[in-house]
Amino acid sequence: MSAESNTSSAGGPGPVTADDVAHAVHLAVAALAPVVKGDWSVPAGSLEWTCWETGEHLADDLFAYAARIGSLAPSTDEQEPYGFSRRRPQGPANTITADLDVGTAGLLQVIESCGGLLVAVVRATPASARAHHVFGVSDPEGFGAMGVVETLLHAHDMALGLGVPFDPPAGLCARVLHRLFPDAPGDSAPWPTLLWLTGRGELPGRERVGKWRWYGAPRAT
Repeated sequence: MSAESNTSSAGGPGPVTADDVAHAVHLAVAALAPVVKGDWSVPAGSLEWTCWETGEHLADDLFAYAARIGSLAPSTDEQEPYGFSRRRPQGPANTITADLDVGTAGLLQVIESCGGLLVAVVRATPASARAHHVFGVSDPEGFGAMGVVETLLHAHDMALGLGVPFDPPAGLCARVLHRLFPDAPGDSAPWPTLLWLTGRGELPGRERVGKWRWYGAPRAT
């Protein structure tokens, strides 16, 4: 079953799966691969980070989500005490970085590798597992959804900075909206809605979003 055929028996958008994580990472890499020789020192969209820093941050997010929910002893009240560093004071604090000497193609490999870790963890971890996140204790599906959102949004940021298109499929966006954004409006297309909810876009008739968050709590059963 393809990621875009993932719907619930009731006709809703369905759960977020490991296949969705893989799909998001593949989409991001495919969009950015044609510009590996571009200038990745430019800002990533509206972010203060460069495209390179944003790519490292994305890889770091994917790794961190896999590590949290995939731990042999996941904690629900604190995150793992990994060390981190910044390339410059205004940049993100990352545990995972890419070798600058290898270049941007290597950075995309790092994103794919960390994405693969999260895919494997979401696929293998029991649904009963719970782990800490600043936006709420969550389960494997929730961490998978977080990975998809991080991937789609930061691919969008980098694509803006590098001048290439990025337009993920509606079904993928609808599933993460359903899982993480319970107050998302239902009368607008999923991708513009996700961009609006995260302060990256406009929706007609609605004020632009400033501060935002998602809600990672597991679904009620």
